[in-house]
Order: sequence, then structure tokens, then C-alpha cells
Amino acid sequence: MLKDIRIESFGIQLYESKHHAGDRIEEHHHQVYQLLYALEGTGKIILDGKEYLLEQDHLTFITPLTPHAIISDHKLTVLVLAFDRRIKDGTNTELFEKSLYESKFIGLNPFNSSEIRQLLRTMLYEQAHDSLHQETALRTYLSQLLLLIARGGKNNEKVDANTLRAERLKDYIDSHYFDWIHAEDLASRLGISTRHMNTIFKETYYMTPIQYLTEVRVGLAKKMLAETDKDIASICFEVGFESLSTFYRAFKNITEISPHKYRTKQKHIDKRS
Repeated sequence: MLKDIRIESFGIQLYESKHHAGDRIEEHHHQVYQLLYALEGTGKIILDGKEYLLEQDHLTFITPLTPHAIISDHKLTVLVLAFDRRIKDGTNTELFEKSLYESKFIGLNPFNSSEIRQLLRTMLYEQAHDSLHQETALRTYLSQLLLLIARGGKNNEKVDANTLRAERLKDYIDSHYFDWIHAEDLASRLGISTRHMNTIFKETYYMTPIQYLTEVRVGLAKKMLAETDKDIASICFEVGFESLSTFYRAFKNITEISPHKYRTKQKHIDKRS
């Protein structure tokens, strides 16, 4: 059954969908894209014939004409972000061709759920306040949201729970290495103790998350020292170290030489080659 959704003239609309315990929205489809974000409650979503548990922070991406149904176990509140095919134009084309070409139940990712919530809050604010740049702002935030979904949309159905946690943690570090990251913050995002987090990460990657973070930062610093003329202080800042002394100590622990000596050595190698 086809159901119409009213969206703004520029093709984006956010609205709240409330469901009482036992409510059932029978299978239907739309001519637009939808992102369903569960704000509270529990239920089930049947997406293209497959049933998934729907809980707080779970996200579902639905392409046009995909049949879906929703069953609420308890009071269920869903934020719906609807948009039409125009968002595929321009910079978003590659996202839809490579990652967002089909509907998918994304579930909960503790590392990007906070970013998704913030983007949705920002979009709600922009939608509620008319301005000269409202359309541009909403399109920009939607593009950021779609990028998060595309990057986090790996198929993890057959992966062990601890391995999945370790992979998500590694992915988070790879894309947030420049942030101020503490072990306690990482563990709290996973909802486990720091000790347990270190254990499951070491089982997969043979080091702790903070050791991996340091290796990522130093690896990027080595690349910048060899390939650019950026000042060492700028490189230290860009890769996420809070002080030059911490950067020098971490760099020397891994490479056994200072950043300056490493750069000099690489330049001599380049000249010989």
C-alpha cells in the first residue's frame, strides 16, 4: 500500500510518529526515502520481509517503494526524517551508489549514536526556524547524517559480540583520533568497564585501544613529516596530541628517534632515491 508523506518544497521533512502499546502499522511503502530513529520505547520493524527489534537509538534506512511495517510492544516514539530523490544529486551521488542503494536496519552503534542525535536535534531546530539559509543548512546536515550511516553500515550479523565491539571501537578511533580521547570515555560509550574493554580489544588487535590510538597518531605524523613541510608543532596538533612533550615521547617510543631526526632521515632517503 502506498502512503503519501508531505515534505517541504525543498525535499526534506522531520516529524514525530507516536505509537501506543500493541499498535500495528500494516505493511506499506512510500515514494520518498525515510530514516526512522527510535526515541523511546520498544517494538519491531518488518523491513522488506525481515523482522528486527526496534529500541531506543536504533536507526532504519528505507529506500523508496520498500515495504515495511511497525509493531509497538510498548509506547514507541519514532523521529521520521523523510527526503526525496533530489538529495542524491551532486556530492551525495557516490554515497547512494556505493552504500545507500538499499534499505537497511542499522541498529545501535554506541560511537556514532551521539553524533546522530545531535545532527537530528540541529535539523529539528533549523526546520523550526525559518531563515535565509534554512534549505542549505538542512541539506548539509542531512549529508553529514548519511555519511555517518554509510560508514557505519557494515554487515555484522555473523560477528561475535565482543569482536563487533572491538571493530566499532577501532572504527571510532580511526575517524576520531584527533579528539581528546580517554579510555574511560571509550568504555562508557560501550557500557562496559575499562578493563573489559581492554581485554576484548586486545583479543582482536593485540594491544589496548589507547595503544592503538597512539600508533594511529604517530603513523599519521610520520606520513606528514615525510611528505609535507608542516611545522612539527602543527603536526602534533593536527594528529591529536595535546602537547609537544607528549608527542615527542610517544613518537620516540614507537620509532626510537625524534620527529626532527625522522624527517631528516626521510629527506636523505628521498634524495638518494
